[in-house]
Amino acid sequence: MPTETKFDSEGFDLGASDNKEAAEVIYEIGGGATSIAPPLQKEEEHKNSDDSPIAEAERLKELGNNEFRQKNHLDAYDYYTDAIEASPIGEGMGPSGKELLKLREEFDEEQRERQAERHRRDMERRRGQGKDKDGQDKKDEDDGGNTNDDAEEVEQRPAEFIPPRHTYGSKIAVYYANRAATSLHLGRHEEAIEDCDIALLYNPTYVKALLRRCTANEHIEDTEGALRDAKRAYELDPTNAVARKNVARLQKIEEERLEKLKEETMGKLKDLGNSILGNFGLSLDNFAAVQDPNTGGYSISFNQNK
Repeated sequence: MPTETKFDSEGFDLGASDNKEAAEVIYEIGGGATSIAPPLQKEEEHKNSDDSPIAEAERLKELGNNEFRQKNHLDAYDYYTDAIEASPIGEGMGPSGKELLKLREEFDEEQRERQAERHRRDMERRRGQGKDKDGQDKKDEDDGGNTNDDAEEVEQRPAEFIPPRHTYGSKIAVYYANRAATSLHLGRHEEAIEDCDIALLYNPTYVKALLRRCTANEHIEDTEGALRDAKRAYELDPTNAVARKNVARLQKIEEERLEKLKEETMGKLKDLGNSILGNFGLSLDNFAAVQDPNTGGYSISFNQNK
């Protein structure tokens, strides 16, 4: 079971809004507020007016925040869901959260297909570099192959999915991250992970979404994913004490997990080796690896008496 992590979700950092004219502030559960650089004056007036496309979603988010403060997590969950559904999507705005997930899945599938195709081409190339019909070594007939090799090298570099932007992406990311917070309190860790995924597609540098996904990943015992999120959060905000502590704690847990996995793997390999050597009346105990102190290399010695 993962180490119980206290999930602090109380309070708002009102001090983050001292300069309201310089930036737009989005209050969030869990403390703190996200400041967004002010857009053009015309857009600012439109976004803050009652007929703004995001106004109803913002109102529902505030209702969710009120319920969350009172620990009414189910009601808060419903209000955040309503805020998500009230968010404008489509032409001129941007994709919905589900559409973003679908686009990412399609991108990942395309990358897998490309990797499989590269592997197939490599196999064919290796098969073709043998002997010709006269038994002579084949030479690479593609003297100008460097260009192709360079192109393939560029193609093999890991691609990164870049989601399309949404006009109100930073605000919608908060709705999803807030709903993820309620899911954590309700024990819905898989839902929390998906909501944080969407929040990070809308706002890839959203530290709170990374930390909430970190918590959810640890609860489902994915310490590798939890550590990855904690490191990314700390990279984005080196002053974040929660991220710093999570990196240190999860790094230790992950190292212990890998060491245990290594021991289990070596044990299985030893059992396999003994099962084979047993047919000859031997075991791995008859062999010892001796390191040369001068070269650092190893030699295998055999002892019949063991």
